[in-house]
Amino acid sequence: MDELSTRLMARLHEAFSVDELSKTAIDGLINLSAALAVFGAFYLLWRLLRAALNSAFQRSGADATTVSFMQTLLKYGVLAIGLISALDSAGIQTGAVIASLGIAGLTIGFAAKDALSNLISGILIFIDRPFVIGDLVEVDGQYGRVERITLRSTRIITRDGKMLAVPNTEVINQTVASYTNFPHLRIDIAVTVGVEESLERVRGLLLGLVHESKEFMTEPAPRVVVTALNDYNLALELQVWIFNEREHVELRFALRERIFETLREAGVDMPYETLQLLAPTPSATTEH
Repeated sequence: MDELSTRLMARLHEAFSVDELSKTAIDGLINLSAALAVFGAFYLLWRLLRAALNSAFQRSGADATTVSFMQTLLKYGVLAIGLISALDSAGIQTGAVIASLGIAGLTIGFAAKDALSNLISGILIFIDRPFVIGDLVEVDGQYGRVERITLRSTRIITRDGKMLAVPNTEVINQTVASYTNFPHLRIDIAVTVGVEESLERVRGLLLGLVHESKEFMTEPAPRVVVTALNDYNLALELQVWIFNEREHVELRFALRERIFETLREAGVDMPYETLQLLAPTPSATTEH
């Protein structure tokens, strides 16, 4: 036991000696500096490649969606290689790390399945192009402008200035309404008038509004249709195509206000839906 204790103390003294600790600290500092230098070089390489890629895309006239997607792939690709190279420079065997990740791959796969789904969905969005950056879209009832498409989420800026980060899997699995995929858009304004009103007169007033304005198209021609025959009013709808689909919200608000003012000035009856309450009829017989 005394010999064993002596040998143990000698090994501990050797391991924790000032010289050994100094050597370990210096080696660690050198490895860390080398790793930081390698990663910094790859980071600088990414910045240079991004600038060159932006210049090439500007000359080629590529759209903003393609530029954003390629920048994202370039960034993560170069930095991932830089991280692996930095770990190698620090003396960490990346092969063993990757092998250990392979052993635990099933667990990591379950933990990261949502992230992987969003990644794949982001690639599918880029390939399928249901919308591009700058489009006005409606996803799950949320309306706004597409600000950015990343590998994890689609960023939408709403009309009141909020930024929505919608996971790409939700975008892929839901119906997406785009207001700017085609050059023109039709807006529909609902109107109700009294049952005694002349439809031709009201139709003329409504069509006169859009014929006088350059924001609305004459082909396809605007029209007024009857959508419902109610008890106390007629439900009409003014359907008109606009030149600039990005102005559909503002034009809808303005046209609805102009319709109200025009019909009111023309004396058109726009009744509210009413209910008539009748008092109960007295019973012919009286109970005693």
